[in-house]
Amino acid sequence: MSEEKQSNVTKVDHLIFILVTVMYWFTIYSYVPILTAYLDFLGATYMFIGVVVGSYGLLQMLIRLPLGIYSDVIKRRRPFIILGIAIGSLSCFGFILTDQLGWTLLFRALAGVSASTWVAFTVLYASYFSKKEITKAMGWISITMVLGQLVSMIFSGVVVERFGWMVPFWIGGIAGVIGLFLCIWLKEEKEGVNRKPINVKELVMIVKEPQLIKVTLLSVLAYSIIFITIFGFSPNYALQLGASTVGLSYLVIVFVVPHAFAAIVVGKWLRPRLGHWGTLFVGFIASALMTGLIPLVSSFSLLLITQAINGFALGVVLPLLLGMSIESVEDEKRATAMGFYQAVYAAGMFVGPFVAGMLNSMFDLSAGFYFGGTIGVLGVLLVIVWKRAEENEAEAKRQNPTVN
Repeated sequence: MSEEKQSNVTKVDHLIFILVTVMYWFTIYSYVPILTAYLDFLGATYMFIGVVVGSYGLLQMLIRLPLGIYSDVIKRRRPFIILGIAIGSLSCFGFILTDQLGWTLLFRALAGVSASTWVAFTVLYASYFSKKEITKAMGWISITMVLGQLVSMIFSGVVVERFGWMVPFWIGGIAGVIGLFLCIWLKEEKEGVNRKPINVKELVMIVKEPQLIKVTLLSVLAYSIIFITIFGFSPNYALQLGASTVGLSYLVIVFVVPHAFAAIVVGKWLRPRLGHWGTLFVGFIASALMTGLIPLVSSFSLLLITQAINGFALGVVLPLLLGMSIESVEDEKRATAMGFYQAVYAAGMFVGPFVAGMLNSMFDLSAGFYFGGTIGVLGVLLVIVWKRAEENEAEAKRQNPTVN
C-alpha cells in the first residue's frame, strides 16, 4: 500500500470508521451478557443454550470465506459493512418479537451472519494504513471492536434488573440504525480497476500459507475458550454463585477492560520483547489456567479475578494473531486471506460452546470449563512446537544460507 493512498485518509475518516465499528459491535453484543441467562429463564437446557451460542459461529464458518473472496472480486468493502449492520439490527429486533426458543436460535444465527461481514471492516481499515503499519492497524481495530462490545455489554445486566429482559435488544437494534446512518460518511477509496480478480490457484496458495494456517488454528482455540466462558457459560456459573443480573455486567467489565488494555500493549511492549511465539505462549498458558480453575471457584469475587486475567490473556493473543494472519499477504488478496482466517476461527465459536453445552448437560457446568482449560493447554503445546520449528529453520538457514 502506498503512502500516497494512506495520505488521502483524514482523521475524520478514522473517526467515522471507529464510530461505525462501535455501533456494529453494539448491535451484535448488546444482549450477549444476559443471553444465556435469558435462555435459562425461558426454560432452555444447557444443550440448547450451547446450540444457540454456537450458531453464531456456525454461520460465520459458512459465510466469511465466500464473502471475503467476493469482496476481493468486486473490490468493495463498504456495501458489506452496511449489510452487516442492517442484519445485526434485524437480529436484535427479532428477539423483541417473540420469546419462543426456536426463534431465539434463528435470531442469534442472524447475528452470526452480521458478524461474517467483519472481514470487510478489517480489510477496509487496513487500507487506511501503510503496509508496515498493519500490526498497528489491527491493534487499533481490535481496540475499537472491544470498545463497541464493552460499551454495549456494560449496562446489559443493569437495564435488565430495572426494566426487564427486552431492553438490551431494543438498545442493540437502535444502535444498528445509528450505525447505518453513519455509513453515509464512511470512506472507501476505489481500488485499481486493472487488477485481476483472484483465481482458484491463487486462493489455494493463500490458504496454504504456513503462517496463516498456524495462526488460524490457534485462533480456533482462543475463540473456543471465549465462547465457553464469558460469551458462554460464565454468566450461568455466576448466577449459581449468587450473582444478580447486575453482577453479569461486572463480569463483562472485568473481562473486557483488561482485554482492551492487552490489545494496546501487545504491539508496543510484549511482542517486541518476547517475540510473537513467546507472547502467544504467555497468553495461552494464562488462559488455560484461568479457565480450568473456574469450577474450583466458590465465590463471585474470585470468579471475577479469573475472568480479568483470562480477559487480559486472550486480549494478548487475539490481536497478535489477527495481525499475523495478513502481514505476509499482498494487499489485493487480504480480504480472501482474512475471510479464510475468520471463517475457520469461527469454528471455535461453534464447536467450543456446542461441545461444552453437551458436557454440561451430561455432567454439570464444571465439565465445560475443564474442556476449555484443556483447549488452552493444546494452544500452549502448539506454540511450543511451532516456535521450535521456526528456530530450527532459522538455524538451518544460517548454517547453509544458499538453501531457500
